[in-house]
Amino acid sequence: MQSFEHLITTSPHEVRQVLISDLHLSPEEPALVQAFLALLDDCLALPVLKRLFILGDWFEVWLGDDFYLSLSDEERQSHWLTPLIVKLKRLRVAGCEILVMHGNRDFLLGQPFCNLFGGELIYEPYTLTVGQQNYRLEHGDALCTDDKKYQFFRKIMRNRLTQWYLLNKPLEKRLAIADKMRKSQQNNANKAAHIMDVNDEAVHQAISDSDALLHGHTHRPAIHQATTDKKRYVLGDWRLLDSNIRQPKVSAVIGAVTGDEQSNDSFNSNAAEFRLIEFKSLI
Repeated sequence: MQSFEHLITTSPHEVRQVLISDLHLSPEEPALVQAFLALLDDCLALPVLKRLFILGDWFEVWLGDDFYLSLSDEERQSHWLTPLIVKLKRLRVAGCEILVMHGNRDFLLGQPFCNLFGGELIYEPYTLTVGQQNYRLEHGDALCTDDKKYQFFRKIMRNRLTQWYLLNKPLEKRLAIADKMRKSQQNNANKAAHIMDVNDEAVHQAISDSDALLHGHTHRPAIHQATTDKKRYVLGDWRLLDSNIRQPKVSAVIGAVTGDEQSNDSFNSNAAEFRLIEFKSLI
């Protein structure tokens, strides 16, 4: 796995797609927000970038699109989300598709918010063709089947009726619900490590109709041999390093699809290649 401080150092004319996950952005973590803006600057500098995938947990918590859409123009000017939207819109105007998937933290994210920057909400599993191989993309929480309590919670929260019920509650009550959920998820620290990771049988089932599996969620970036001939790629979460120094860094393991710059659609050509990259951004 290679490490870069800027995506433009990775042969910029070859990078066709970028895949990220588990940013957990919030106003309480401004360094992560700045690192994401730095990544978008790099994406804008990539001359042939065609797609940016955000594979879940983009935000630490998402209470509904009206959390931002209901703001006045004056309120939006000073809101921490506005610079992200502005830069994402620039990226979309430059010709890069922005594809967003739900995670376990931001399952209430909707298409209306994505419309602000021309993004598209996608659903798991999503098939990405790289060369002659089909990659199955998902957030990853559905693969952690040993955590029975979480899977029950996930089934309830992903139900459309539950989401309709939550989104029709006043924002203040949703804030209280989110606070309870946050405290409940803090109990994950007391769970055994294997329960918090993917289940082998769930992985085998998920990858059965694909050539490779790509997900986030577990915060354990690696390349695994899922079967004798298929690999499982895990994206990393975004985390602050050395916060006490003058110029701290944010580090994340992200994915990139590269290909021959001579091809008009290289991520579907024989020359296309997927790889994991450690992205580090100075704050």
